[in-house]
Amino acid sequence: MKRLIQLLLLTSLIFSSYPLSAETDLSLQEILQKFDISAEQIAQLEHGEVISYEISESSHKELAIGIAMIMPVALPKILDYIKHSDLSTIETDIIASGNLTANADLNSFKKLAFSAHQLDEAKAFLEAEPGDNFNLSKLELEELTSLQANLNEADNKTLLTTANQKYREFLLQRFQAYQKNGLAGIQAYNREAGVDADAAAELRTDALYNKTWASYFPELQQAWENYPAALPAGTSEQFMWLNHLTENRPTAILIHRLMLITKIGGIMLSRQFYVGHSYNSSNIVAGGLPYKDGTLVFYSTRLSTDQITGLGSGLKHSIGREQMKDEMIARLKQINKNLKTTNVKTVSTQ
Repeated sequence: MKRLIQLLLLTSLIFSSYPLSAETDLSLQEILQKFDISAEQIAQLEHGEVISYEISESSHKELAIGIAMIMPVALPKILDYIKHSDLSTIETDIIASGNLTANADLNSFKKLAFSAHQLDEAKAFLEAEPGDNFNLSKLELEELTSLQANLNEADNKTLLTTANQKYREFLLQRFQAYQKNGLAGIQAYNREAGVDADAAAELRTDALYNKTWASYFPELQQAWENYPAALPAGTSEQFMWLNHLTENRPTAILIHRLMLITKIGGIMLSRQFYVGHSYNSSNIVAGGLPYKDGTLVFYSTRLSTDQITGLGSGLKHSIGREQMKDEMIARLKQINKNLKTTNVKTVSTQ
């Protein structure tokens, strides 16, 4: 769980580059009230502390939390730092990453692979069965089963090559299906006893729960819920993949981001619409507003996982939220520290 939270934070931060003006309907006080941030917490923010605020959880599988912090750094410097930082140099558990274009093909994933040292993981993938060891659909599992008869006498090199080829094929198929059909294109993960994990339903519910920011960016919210619907003018879009070491195992993650900057402010929506194992999906909302000489940063995340259900669910939720909060706060503070000491070229906000 610790590494998952670090990954979610690093793959989601983005901020507004437009200052609020007297003509803007949105006020800082209104924002704080919308997030139920008290006067006491505002004082804590102004003293450099990170505060957390409640995010309603949509199901017994979900962990959700929001945090806020005032960074004593101007917005342009934050933007430049985020844009030019190499995630792999910030987070050591990122093995590799890459952007995905509209015409992505198998070569787009060529740097995503099980290494020779991960041969056991590759073999486990090829022999995967319904369950939570791998997040695979019924059709994907059937494809792997059909391969096994031809691999009985295969050497380790062939097994590794086959696993990498098939994993990339699955990722490309999932990316293309999401591009074409949005959440409706996401295949559920086949679990034991015929109970599937429906990441599409989880992400759809999470999108509906973005009520606070949605009131200020309604067109973006509609596009997010109904993707691939047309995006509002000025919206930037990004797809990417990660190969991340999660719970000491490599896992592929597919990410979709939308960012919109207006006179009201800036918002970034990010969803992990495929995760190789350990959890099902995540939905992230991040935004920032100029505050005095710095930036008021808001960041919230929803993470769905089967690991917090069953016996002791309440305790698992409590422990999970606390771990999320601690890791998110620690990472924000580290980024804030880096921003103060990093000599970056300020980008234009015009």
